[in-house]
Amino acid sequence: MATTGRFLCPNPSTKSRLVFPAKYSQPLITPCNVLFLRTHFVKKKHNTHHILVCSNTPFVSTGSTHYEFNDDSSEVELRLELGDESSTITPAQIFVDGTENSLVIKLKHSHSSGYLKTLFQTNTLYGFIKPSETIWYIDDAQLVVNLKKQDSELKWPDVMESWESLTTGSIQLFKGTSIFLVGDSTDINHKIARELAVGLGYTPLSTKELLESYSKQSIDSWVGEEGSDAVAEAECAILESLSSQARTVVATLGGSHGAATRPDKWRHLYAGFTVWLSQSQATDEESAKEEAIAEKMKIKGYSNAEVVVKVSGWDPTYSKTVAQASLSALKRLLLSNKNLPGKKSLYIRLGSRGDWPDIKPPAWDPSSSSSSTTSTLAL
Repeated sequence: MATTGRFLCPNPSTKSRLVFPAKYSQPLITPCNVLFLRTHFVKKKHNTHHILVCSNTPFVSTGSTHYEFNDDSSEVELRLELGDESSTITPAQIFVDGTENSLVIKLKHSHSSGYLKTLFQTNTLYGFIKPSETIWYIDDAQLVVNLKKQDSELKWPDVMESWESLTTGSIQLFKGTSIFLVGDSTDINHKIARELAVGLGYTPLSTKELLESYSKQSIDSWVGEEGSDAVAEAECAILESLSSQARTVVATLGGSHGAATRPDKWRHLYAGFTVWLSQSQATDEESAKEEAIAEKMKIKGYSNAEVVVKVSGWDPTYSKTVAQASLSALKRLLLSNKNLPGKKSLYIRLGSRGDWPDIKPPAWDPSSSSSSTTSTLAL
């Protein structure tokens, strides 16, 4: 089951959609993306591919209410200031409603018939909760809400997802594993890599800059003189040297001359988490699904990516928005498979031999004709 989430950026001309490939998604992970509100799911079968689509609009509102937050292992505590009228507020005036990834808290004013003031509302809780076990009470001038976490091992930097909470929380999930950005636009790959590196405290690297520094000429000139295959081979050599580096965000070449478009050049890309920044022409969810299927069939190299962020109407001003969507998608990937960083580390230690995701024993020889029958390591 592949999972797609549609993300509407602050700029109405820039949109992104998230796709979580089937081999890393859990069948029962819902909703697919906790960034957004008004989620609906439509399941479609196309040959052997299953796509689960959600369409949402980002929404977070705390009004003018100040809140305090604390993570106590198995649960998180949210404290909201009730203001000057706290002494007259009764429990009957408080309404708390939540789902696995959303929370709404409202206050009914006693002097206004039926008027409900929203104290807190988000569909972007940092993690999943058990809504049936939510407990709340009034403590002096504060409303205290205790949320039971589904995953007690996940440390919440804040009650909801944001650029700050995602960059802080990713440290515990990524464990130093590098990130490789692929896609048709070298410029988009570069800008998002810079944003991610700054937020995570990683080192930003660009294969374009490294190649041009080495060759003393532009990529276009190189392609014109020696062809796309020569550039792709050179980039593959660069990726080999970078694959063992930790805490880097690598922007790869876009277009047909990039190594990432070639399935046989992914040996060293598998050493890190791979994000496909895919430019989209889709105008609605149905066309987005068809586009995703067509791209998967057409662009064999990019389809190896573990996470896809579909970007429509690119605007560099909102690079951080796309970077945030990428982090959110990577977070879900890692929560569905917490062993992934360790498996990446093992893959690198064994020499990044191309046997991803079914890692073979140390004695395995990639050139051996019997490699197809060799057992894999259990992780």
